[in-house]
Amino acid sequence: MREITLEASIENIEAATEFVNSLLEEDGCPGKAMMQIDVAVDELFGNIAHYAYGTGTGPVTVRVETLTEPPGARITFIDQGVPYDPLAKEDPDVTLSAKERKIGGLGIFLVKKSMDDVAYEYKDGQNILRIRKNY
Repeated sequence: MREITLEASIENIEAATEFVNSLLEEDGCPGKAMMQIDVAVDELFGNIAHYAYGTGTGPVTVRVETLTEPPGARITFIDQGVPYDPLAKEDPDVTLSAKERKIGGLGIFLVKKSMDDVAYEYKDGQNILRIRKNY
């Protein structure tokens, strides 16, 4: 398990993604799974950067664990921002046209659909969001 702690800012999305990718490449992650994980990292880190600390900023820890049974990776995002469970929000109705659909929620919906597991907990003053992708 390895981790990096960055300031929760949009400018650090690329650094978080590169950190995750370097570890996934070492582990032999297939390209399709890596692309899906990249989208999830961008979405989740971006949401933390936009919303966790209001108008301020704070740290985000991104932890990567490679798994053997089944092969895959677990990526954990930890912040000390406002408690918020993105999984509690109802999924958007993707059968509606873009004009008919309410704004918001599509990114986390895509994360939930592309990952094998997504879990959230608020513990010890921290938002902890875990994603798992088997490959």
